[in-house]
Amino acid sequence: MKIATYNVNGINGRLDILLKWLKEDKPDIVCLQELKSTSFPKKEIDRAGYGAVWQGQKSWNGVAILAKGQEPLLTRRRLPGNPDDTHSRYIEAAINGVLIGCLYLPNGNPAPGPKFDYKLQWFRRLQDYASELLDLEVPALLIGDFNVIPTELDVYKPERWLDDALFRPEVRRAYADLVGQGWTDAVRHLHPKEPMFSFWKYWRNSFERDAGLRIDHVLLSPVAAPWLKTASVRRNPRSWPHTSDHAPVIIELDVPQERL
Repeated sequence: MKIATYNVNGINGRLDILLKWLKEDKPDIVCLQELKSTSFPKKEIDRAGYGAVWQGQKSWNGVAILAKGQEPLLTRRRLPGNPDDTHSRYIEAAINGVLIGCLYLPNGNPAPGPKFDYKLQWFRRLQDYASELLDLEVPALLIGDFNVIPTELDVYKPERWLDDALFRPEVRRAYADLVGQGWTDAVRHLHPKEPMFSFWKYWRNSFERDAGLRIDHVLLSPVAAPWLKTASVRRNPRSWPHTSDHAPVIIELDVPQERL
C-alpha cells in the first residue's frame, strides 16, 4: 500500500500538477493540504480513479483524502477539543482497515503572537487526540503538513530559522512529545541521517540549491509501524512549472492480507 501526503498549495490552480503526479506515482492513498477553496474538482479526481473526502475553506487551509478505486469512509471532519475552531485543518477516514488522519497544522508566524499561540493550542489538541488513537490499538497514521522542522538535520542553514514558528523550541518540543507517545516518524526512521527536505521556497532558486525544509511528515501508530517498508520524497513534481512549493512524501506499507 502506497500512502502519500502532498501540500498542493491550491488544488484548482494546480489540478494539472496533481493529476500528472497521480498518474506518475499511482499512490493508493493521498492526503492533500492547502486546498484553498470550498469547491473540489470531484469529477476530475473521479476520472483519475480516486474517491475522495474533503473539507475546504475559502482562500485558505483545506484538507482532503483520496483513495484509489474506492470511497474513503469518513470518520471525522475536525480535530476535537475546540468546537469554535472553524479552520479546515483535519480530516480522517478509514481505508482498507487503516485509519488515516490528514492534517494541516497552523504555520504560527509571526512568533510570538496570537498566531503562534493558536499553533501551540492546536498542537495540544492534536497531542490529546493522538493519545486517544493510540489507546484504540488500531493501525493509524497521522500524515500531512505539520509546519514543524523537527531537528537541525531537517533544515538548510538552521541558524536562519531560530526565531521562526516552524523551528522555535516550543514547536520542536511539541513534535517530539507527540512522537514520544509511541508514533514512528516514517522518513526519519528509515533515513536517520539524510535531510529529506519536502519544502523549498519559491525565491532565490531554493529548490535548485536544495535550500529546503522537512515539514511534511508521516507518523505511524505501533500497530502500523512494523509494516513500513519504504519512505521517500518525490522531488520531481517540485521541478515542474507552476508547481507547489512542497513535494509529495510517500511511504509503502506491507499490510498483512488479513487486514485488507
